[in-house]
Amino acid sequence: MKRRFSRRRKVCHFCVDKVTDIDYKNVRGLKRYITERGKILPSRISGNCAKHQRKLTAAIKKSRNIALLPFAIER
Repeated sequence: MKRRFSRRRKVCHFCVDKVTDIDYKNVRGLKRYITERGKILPSRISGNCAKHQRKLTAAIKKSRNIALLPFAIER
């Protein structure tokens, strides 16, 4: 007898908190959406909606350009 597991739909944390804009200076908040290698997590893993994923990506890239976040982690 096989069991079926239903996965719970991931929710966008920005939609739940009703965030209108994502601050690029909030480094602690942005690090949550970056892997240990420095890559941006895709929306299917992070659970963000498309609108907030685009804003998040732009904020991370802006934060990298002014050297708040690293482009890559060195070994």
